[in-house]
Amino acid sequence: MFIVGLTGGIGSGKTVASNHFKTLGITVVDADEVSRHVVEPGTVALSKIAEHFGNAILNSDHTLNRRALRAIIFDNPDEKKWLESLLHPLIGQETFRQLHSSMSPYTLFVSPLLIEIGQDKMTHRILVIDAPESAQLARTIIRDNSDEDSVRAIINSQSSREQRLEKADDVILNDGNLDHLKSQVERLHHHYLELAKEHRT
Repeated sequence: MFIVGLTGGIGSGKTVASNHFKTLGITVVDADEVSRHVVEPGTVALSKIAEHFGNAILNSDHTLNRRALRAIIFDNPDEKKWLESLLHPLIGQETFRQLHSSMSPYTLFVSPLLIEIGQDKMTHRILVIDAPESAQLARTIIRDNSDEDSVRAIINSQSSREQRLEKADDVILNDGNLDHLKSQVERLHHHYLELAKEHRT
């Protein structure tokens, strides 16, 4: 099995890129989706989170209010550590299961924290979706209806562009239009098919 790790800062275009890989027939395992899956209503993890932080972090439909939880842990290292110690093993198990269930020629593992928390060790190659900070800010403010200070705080909490690029095997610079991004994805897709074939032999 050949696994390509895809990462990038907030607003860089990870989702658009990974969705295009998906249209090309590639299985995409998304760390954000896995992290949502392990805290769905009825899970042990969600019960423990509600018990620890109180029911105020639940929405009216009993799903997790991720924004409220983020607000609690953002400036509280102890609470963040507690949450991570609960969720990281569960996320790791589910990620492993999904990666090893993949039937496509290679598998894309998408994670904003691929490098920060050592998930890159599960991959054979790292693809970074890179974008100028001005583009990250503009896209995220529009997408999340956020203010500039909040988005800047998230950017500053992530690895720097330089740190990500240093780890990258491949880079897509997402500073153009959608067609430009898709053409870069398709170019790498053919490259990864060849690498996966070599990996199997």
